[in-house]
Formats: sequence, structure tokens, C-alpha cells
Amino acid sequence: MRTIPSVILLGVVAAALTACESKAPEKSTSTPPAPAAERVESKSETEASAPASEPAGATRIGTVRANTRPAPGQPRGERLVIGLVAKSQSNPVFQAAYTGAREAAQKLGPQYGVEVVIDWQTPAGEDAQKQAEAIEQLARGGARGIAVSCSDANTVTPAIDKAVALGVVVVCFDSDAPRSKRLCYYGMDDELCGQKVMAELAEAMGGRGAIAILAGNQTAPNLQRRVQGVKDELAKHADMQLVPDGVIYHPETPEQAAEFVNRAQSTNPGIQGWAMIGGWPLFTKNALRWEPGTVKVVAVDALPAQLSYLESGHVQALYAQDCYGWGYRSVEILLNKLVKGQDPESERILDPLRRVTQESAGEFRKLWSKWMGNEE
Repeated sequence: MRTIPSVILLGVVAAALTACESKAPEKSTSTPPAPAAERVESKSETEASAPASEPAGATRIGTVRANTRPAPGQPRGERLVIGLVAKSQSNPVFQAAYTGAREAAQKLGPQYGVEVVIDWQTPAGEDAQKQAEAIEQLARGGARGIAVSCSDANTVTPAIDKAVALGVVVVCFDSDAPRSKRLCYYGMDDELCGQKVMAELAEAMGGRGAIAILAGNQTAPNLQRRVQGVKDELAKHADMQLVPDGVIYHPETPEQAAEFVNRAQSTNPGIQGWAMIGGWPLFTKNALRWEPGTVKVVAVDALPAQLSYLESGHVQALYAQDCYGWGYRSVEILLNKLVKGQDPESERILDPLRRVTQESAGEFRKLWSKWMGNEE
């Protein structure tokens, strides 16, 4: 066998190595993007891609968004994901809460030295089981905090407790889960709300006359507390009384609520005032079939549709819940706990309610325009 000279052999090997190096792909120094279903989108990405039929940033239940939970004591500047689980995407009060949460993230994040991402994981319609699933997905997906308005406390409580066990801070707004391990609740004092509605109605009626109470779902504990608040305040007015069978329960749809009101008014024309502990009938047109001011009305909430009844004189006052603040205050409470280690001032932080009258209806309508993203 003929021997190949060593010099020639070395040249062949070097050439081969050179050829291999020239064909090998250059290794990327950047990290490839995460799959679309796992990315935590920024506000601009989310709003640009959101379907017109749902609020900007809405995500479908079941979509898991990834985020790495920083280790305790990690320097400030990390990205904090806060989940927002309201009752339904279509309800304007929760769209206002979503606006509040996003604006809190934009304003407070830099003040706290962190980037705050709001992950809107709200079912299309009220569904406590989907809320529970969303809470578990957020907790396992890396959310550091969660704010939830509970459709049913008994259903949602186990999911809240599991999230807390994983190190997530949970707060409730609007509708509480008081037996859960949530940090605190921000929302209405229902008995006080009922008292305010009745006190306002008594003033509008000059402290005299017969009233009825529009009460919604008879099994809802929060509404029962509002009814009791109305009755407690009514007892302070000697010249006022509740008509027989004057607590009117009904399905909580605008059309059915309006039907029940007008049927009761027709059956008992002696009703001179209505204490509406929810504004259900005021979300539909022509709900109050009497001349403005002939029957006095005070109701809860002050959404745009309801404001029309103030402006027409059919309603004397509305008591507005802090729908925007449900989101803003929840994010603020969570950041205080997550970044500063500060507990809230109380386990129950009460929304003071805002009195809205015919004179202030226009101003409040502008607020709603902003909260719903319609501000020019």
C-alpha cells in the first residue's frame, strides 16, 4: 500500500474542516419568541389585535399566558403579571374596571419600579366555574397577583385558596369571597347602600308617602343586605311606609324588571316612591311609564343608559359604585403588597358610593365615555 505524504494529508484535513465551518449555520444569540398562546402581550399588541366584538386585551378562558415568577428578594424592575377576573366581559361596569386596572398599571408601575401587565381572564358571560378555572390557570401560569369579582363565592373560594398556596396574592372587588384566603375586599357596603338610597328617597318625597322596593334576585345575599338597609332607614321616617307586598323580586333582566315595576305600580297606584337597590329597569327605554316626577325614584348604579332617566326627571338620584376604581384600587393594593410588602388598611375597604343627580349627569356621562374608550 502506497503511503500518502503527511504534508498532503494535513492539507486535506484542513480543507475539509474549512468547508464544514463555511457550511455550518451561524448560531443565533437571540431567544426565539414564545408561541403566541403563551406570550404575555403588551398593551399595544393586545389592543391592536383584539376583535372589535370584545374589550381590547380580552383573552379567551383556557389560554395560558406564561410569566416567570421572580424569586423572593429579586431586585425591582421585574415584570409583574396581574390577572383580572371579572364576572362578564360584556357588562360595562367590568369594562370600566378593566380600564381602571390598565391605567393603574401604566401610572403606578413606573412609580413602583416594575412593569405591570394586566391579564384579562374574564368569561364572556357569568360563569363561576370558568372563573375558578381562570384563577387556577393564572396562578400556575406565573401571575403574581389576581383581582376577582366572584359570581359565586362557594365555587370560586377553592381556586382562590389554591392560588394563595402557590404564593399568589388575591384580592376581591365588587363581590367578595369572605371565607377564602384572599387578602382583602374592595367594594360596596350593601346595608349602607340601602340606607343611602332610602334616605335620598325620603328627602325627594318630603318625608311622607308609601314606597316599594325593587329587589332583584331573592336569593342573592348582597341584595338581601341592601333590602334590609332600606327597611332600617325607612323605620326612621314615621310618615313613610312600605306598601303591602312591597318588596318586588324579579329576574334581573331590564325588560322583566321594567315589567314588574309597571305591574306593581298599576296594581297599587298608591306607590309614591321606588327604592331600587339595583338599576335593572333603567337599562331599557321607556321603562317608567308615568310622568316625570309624579313617582319618585332613587336607584343604584349610574351607567350611561340610566343617566337618561336622570336627565328626563324620571329618577331623582343615582348612587354610583366605583366601577373604574374596582380595577385601579385592586392593582394599587396588589402592588403595595407585592412590591412594598404592605398590607391594606383593612380587610374590607369600602367604596363610598357617588351621588349623581340631574345636574351632574352630563359630567358623569363624560367619565363613562372615557372608561368605555369612547373619549375623543
